[in-house]
Amino acid sequence: MKPLQLGTSALHVTPICLGTMTFGEQVNETDSHAILSRSLERGVNFLDAAEMYSVPAKAETFGATETIIGNWFGRNPGMRNQWTVATKVAGPSRGMPWIREGAGMTVQDIHRSCNASLKRLQTDVIDLYQIHWPERHVPAFGAMYFDPWQDKSSTPLHDQLQALGDLVKAGKVRTIGLSNETPYGLHEFVRLAEQHNLPRVASVQNPYCLINRSVDNALDESLHRLNVGLLAYSPLGFGLLTGKYDASGIEGPGAPASARIAKYESVRKQRWGRPASLATARRYNALAREHGLTPTQMALAFCYNNWRVASTIIGVTSVAQLDECLDAWGTTLSKELLASIDALRLDVRDPAM
Repeated sequence: MKPLQLGTSALHVTPICLGTMTFGEQVNETDSHAILSRSLERGVNFLDAAEMYSVPAKAETFGATETIIGNWFGRNPGMRNQWTVATKVAGPSRGMPWIREGAGMTVQDIHRSCNASLKRLQTDVIDLYQIHWPERHVPAFGAMYFDPWQDKSSTPLHDQLQALGDLVKAGKVRTIGLSNETPYGLHEFVRLAEQHNLPRVASVQNPYCLINRSVDNALDESLHRLNVGLLAYSPLGFGLLTGKYDASGIEGPGAPASARIAKYESVRKQRWGRPASLATARRYNALAREHGLTPTQMALAFCYNNWRVASTIIGVTSVAQLDECLDAWGTTLSKELLASIDALRLDVRDPAM
């Protein structure tokens, strides 16, 4: 698995990234450390975290994921240098007052969050520091339309970029990125960086999977022309594209009780819990089986082989799940199957947007 350059930055990352938001909720510390070790054994040394993790977000587990990773680094001297570590500063609180006071994301908030993440991660520098979601109002996390009357942004993008630039200048951050971002936001951050000689974003971390290809609705062109890497999250559609809900549904008899989407009401209320999302996933899963693939293999291969994707973020709850996702590397999809996938999308569009 050959590392590749992330955007125009000096970072080189593996095309698969270990997502860690399950650490501290679904996965205890011992098992989390086993997953980190196994990931490194198999050649994946790029991990993604966030200050608000684990998920679902709550006060009791705020910062737990970073703490678990930091404890692993602390117990394994020298291990930190083998990893490319990405984490994120939360946007406006979105009903999570334990993250910070107020509804915005000020320059001071960005600085305080970075310092707290450094402490929890037990490191002197964060390789990729990302804004988890925009401070301004955007259609994200299941909201489909931009509503200018909901826009209550209070921190200009230039100020946010300047704050990130200060962290880079101080040696606390190597590279910056965005998440849950729009084409407008990406272009504006790049424009401001070039105009004011500030750090240029290297990546955008957005959902990308068979039931949510919203990236293909213009953001892909922006990423390509601006040379910014896509970090694709939820490639398995929050588990819907594994096939494990095909027979039972999300809440029906026999549904996996430990799965996030089955266990947490807040998750079910978002895009992944829509009836149309499950119905569409079932059609993709059937298509995979028709072509001799498991649903997981087809869903991951769709991202792994996609020109739009720099690195695919996989979130797992066990070493066995990690191995299954990594074993799908090298799976190819025929032109016939890709055409069938596009034909299905033409019919169903993106139900999990």
